[in-house]
Amino acid sequence: MSIENLTDQQIDAIVRLAWHDRTSFEVIQERAGIAEVDVIRLMRRELEPRSFKLWRKRVSGRITKHRKRLKAHLALKHLHDLDPLDC
Repeated sequence: MSIENLTDQQIDAIVRLAWHDRTSFEVIQERAGIAEVDVIRLMRRELEPRSFKLWRKRVSGRITKHRKRLKAHLALKHLHDLDPLDC
């Protein structure tokens, strides 16, 4: 789906999803059919410049915004949490 063809209601929903730290870009793509690069373009277009910069700073590299990174992080955390003496 192209971001140029979105209704105001769809734009609001995508912005809300993107603003939440725990909603991954993969979930947004599943729900709205918008890829990460298009979500970023939409946020740049819809937010005030300062708000966009703050959002980008917050989500850049954030594990929870990328499902694969989150799963890998949780798997590593689980391994580190295991007590080797419990085996």
